[in-house]
Amino acid sequence: VRLVESGGGFVQPGGSLRLSCAASGFTFSNSFMAWARQAPGKALEWVSNIRSDGTTYYSPLVKGRFTLSRDNSKNTVYLQMNSLKPEDTAVYYCQVGSRRGQGTQVTVSS
Repeated sequence: VRLVESGGGFVQPGGSLRLSCAASGFTFSNSFMAWARQAPGKALEWVSNIRSDGTTYYSPLVKGRFTLSRDNSKNTVYLQMNSLKPEDTAVYYCQVGSRRGQGTQVTVSS
């Protein structure tokens, strides 16, 4: 299993970023994928899930601002993050089962 996140960066409050997670080593199209995040000094926090059929679930903290999607032809999931807030600052991880990638840093600050 390999998960490679990208797309993180520095953005001002109210801005947007799109994270990507390129997956390999398992049957992606059948897999339940997730994003989680970890802010400095805090525990890992669930952000969003997407089922193999495209059904999505969101943490109340991000619902209405974040959109999770998948492209099974590219073995990739995308997390579109809009209206970003300073409290969204964290390392964002893509997950499948108990496995996760190396993470990508998102920093929201003025």
